[in-house]
Amino acid sequence: MTDQDFAVVGRGSWWDGAAYWATIAGVYLMVGGLMFYSGKEKLFDENGHAPAGIKKQFSTSFLHVFPGTDAAWVILGILEFLVFVVLVVSLLRAEFLPHRRKSAMMVALAIAMITFACLAFGQTATGQFEGTASLYQYFGATAVILILVTMLPPNRSDAWLTGGPGR
Repeated sequence: MTDQDFAVVGRGSWWDGAAYWATIAGVYLMVGGLMFYSGKEKLFDENGHAPAGIKKQFSTSFLHVFPGTDAAWVILGILEFLVFVVLVVSLLRAEFLPHRRKSAMMVALAIAMITFACLAFGQTATGQFEGTASLYQYFGATAVILILVTMLPPNRSDAWLTGGPGR
């Protein structure tokens, strides 16, 4: 048998395969869905114009002047939508398969971390510390997801969960 014979299921146990596919699906759905709708709202639904509440929140901060509230809104929208686009590239490269490196997926997660850091910076600049704490959790959770992706096959054995022989 060749590695190609195990391209979709890998050589681990049923539990390894189930956990692998649930993890992969979760990353694409959670991160991709979150970033798609957030970026779409900012760039397309609101045409790059920050809502009145956001403009008011930032009216007394330096971000109102540089880069400007609408510009910051567009930058965030671009970052969010970029995460989604890179995850689509990951899908097109078939990185979801156990034997494929997950380079684009990891880049998307890293961009997501930058996005959450930018959002947290804006919240902190306007004294919205509860929002900053929430975004810190998003940042941390994304870091954990990034680490988890590095532990998936092909970086580890197909028996990555059970520790069985695998590859």
